[in-house]
Formats: sequence, C-alpha cells, structure tokens
Amino acid sequence: MNYQKFIYTLSIIIPVYNGGESFYHCLLSVKKFAPPDTEIIIVADGDTDGSRKLAQEFTSKIIINDRPLGPANARNLGAKIAKGDLLFFLDADVSINEQTIPNIQQFFATNPNKIALIGSYDDQPGANNFLSQYKNLFHHYTHQQGKENASTFWGACGVIKRDIFEKIGGFNESYKLPSVEDIELGYRLINAGYKINLVKDIQVKHLKKWGVITLLKADIFQRAIPWTILLLKYGNVVNDLNLNWTNRVSILLLYSFLILTLFLLKLKFIYLILLIIIIILLIVNRKFYDFLYTKKGLFFTLKAIFWHWFYYLYGGFGFGLGVILFRFKNVN
Repeated sequence: MNYQKFIYTLSIIIPVYNGGESFYHCLLSVKKFAPPDTEIIIVADGDTDGSRKLAQEFTSKIIINDRPLGPANARNLGAKIAKGDLLFFLDADVSINEQTIPNIQQFFATNPNKIALIGSYDDQPGANNFLSQYKNLFHHYTHQQGKENASTFWGACGVIKRDIFEKIGGFNESYKLPSVEDIELGYRLINAGYKINLVKDIQVKHLKKWGVITLLKADIFQRAIPWTILLLKYGNVVNDLNLNWTNRVSILLLYSFLILTLFLLKLKFIYLILLIIIIILLIVNRKFYDFLYTKKGLFFTLKAIFWHWFYYLYGGFGFGLGVILFRFKNVN
C-alpha cells in the first residue's frame, strides 16, 4: 500500500482478555492497513487462551497483566507507554479498514483544535447469526443518526490526543469489567469543557458473535444499569445516541402496553388502545425499520422488531434497577 505522511503520530492501543479468532482478525487488519511507523500496543489482560502469544507475532510492545483487571486498567497501561500524539483505542473484536486511519488523520489535520473523536461500526457485521447482525446494525444505525458533537466517548473505536487523555486522568479503573468506562471518560471530558466529535465515515467492523445470554448480560448489567447510575451522577441526559427521544418514548409505550395487557384487558376499547400503541411504536421507529428492511429484507426486519421491542423492555428494567441502586448507594 502507498502510505501518506501524516502530521500526527498515532499509537493504537488494544486491550485483550481472551480474544480468540476475532483478535487474530483484528491484528491482521491492523498489520494490513496501519502505516509501518504506527505504534501498536497490546495489553494482555490476564488471558488464558494464548492471546499474548498471538500478539507477539504482530508487535513487540506487549504489556501483560497476570490476572484480569479490566479494559479501563489495560487501556491506561497502554497509554502510559504510548509515544504517539494520538491514542487510538481499539477493541480486540474489531477490525479496521483501509480508510480508518487516513480518515482519523485527515480529521485532526483539518481540525487541529479538536481533541477527541469516536467512530462507528460498519453495516456489515462479522458474525452471520441473527442476533449479531441485528445488534451490530442497530449500533451502526444509532451512531450514523447521532449528533456530530458527541455526548460520550467510545472505547471500541475512539481517538484522543495523548496530552488531554493524561490531563483528564485516563479511564476510571474502578470498572473491573467491560462496562461504561468509556462513557464515563466522555462525561468527564465534556464536564471539563472539551468536545468529542462523532465522525461517521470512520468505521470499523465488529466481529463479535452475540448470543441471547451474552447480549442480555451486556445490555442490562454492563450498560443499562451502570449507565443509568452515571446519568444520575453527572446529569448528562441528552437527546442523542441511545438516549434519544425515540428510545425514551418507545420505552414508555411498551411499558404502557405491558401494563394494559397484564392488568386491564377487560377495559372497554382495550384492544383498540393496544393497536394504537403498536402503530405509534412502528411510526416512531420507522426510520430504523426502513434501514433494516433495505439491508436485510422483510423477514429479518419482522424478527428484529420483536428483539427491538424486547430491548426497550429490558433496557427500561435496567434503568429502573440503576435508579434503585443509585438511590440506595446515596442513602448509605
């Protein structure tokens, strides 16, 4: 490949626990598309599957934790030895493409006063099963519809100037598991007066294969509950990304539907009311469903609607638990 000479030096930091095949493809993409002078730092966070050994085939800059301390700690360790002007945090189950790094460099070259950016998953997820396709397309759509002045940071594909990262104190290492440590960093950046940009043409491929249990565990316990606690702590409730008005209205509608179905089926005109709620839900989310239909067809979209509504239900449940935990923590 012909590599362009960039103004800013770049350090790619990849935390990995047990990365498996996805980690291998991540490393292959970095080797193929990163310029030769790119610093690649891998932090093996207590892996037991040989990820650290695999990493040695791609870079000499490897940090090893004897036991898992979480991605927040791993990213901070990588940042401490990084020499690049820009820190590019990349998840181990993500692959870059030929435009990822040039687009990052182009953004900072034309916007020298900007300090951080986040990208997006692409619209071609790596795993072929339904849940992986649905979940990653949903994430892609959410970021593509987001505001350019982002309300958060994103650890899967996020870039920040090294001096700002050091000044703000890095990731919060109290998060011992993958959670909302990236969102928390974003909130601190914004509260300190910095701005984060969502650059929609900086896209990476998510290789993760989602199953029912892994999806519910991640969405409820690693996102919804801790994110709610963050929202209550910082008060950063904005009409953007997962917190947009469409999602909020949809949660209210679905819980209204659930309550009416469980307790008020004998109410006059109840079925008409339920039908109206369904129609409103379809109208409110029509852009997303149109997107899915264009990408995957009718059958996939119908199946996705069920999961999308289920997502609103368990997301609302996670929000409620988060509120309770926050209040309980403050009382005690």
